[in-house]
Amino acid sequence: MSKVTVDLQMAFDGTGVPSKTLFEAWAEAAWQGENPTEVTIRIVDNDESRELNHQYRGKDKPTNVLSFPFEAPAGITVPLAGDLVICAPVVEQEAREQNKDAVAHWAHMVVHGMLHLQGYDHIEVNEAEVMEALEIRLLAQLGFANPYEAEETEPDS
Repeated sequence: MSKVTVDLQMAFDGTGVPSKTLFEAWAEAAWQGENPTEVTIRIVDNDESRELNHQYRGKDKPTNVLSFPFEAPAGITVPLAGDLVICAPVVEQEAREQNKDAVAHWAHMVVHGMLHLQGYDHIEVNEAEVMEALEIRLLAQLGFANPYEAEETEPDS
């Protein structure tokens, strides 16, 4: 039995979005809890991402991933980690701009978001170091390179 059930919502009409199987594998790899959980991963366009980012973070621009941890009322136990909202155009653009493999960047966004759902953060330097080290380790286990290392690019000649 899987540790993580993924409810994949496609609110984006474009191409390049990985399969549900990949999202499930990435979410499962990032889940640190002992008990099974469920997460909704919603793939959105720039407009929806911008609206949510503005509403919840006060930033009027689309962003790569937003994490919404589920907080059950006191005394109620529900196996829900929360929701991830991933903006497909931003992920694809970042991958191109950073010379990263698009699938690797998608995996990074899922791992990053799943860690946020579990309380990890990167606001303080020490928290960022812990979270990034865990991301690097989890992504390596999935076969991906360190997402924080600048990739070398060939100079134009």
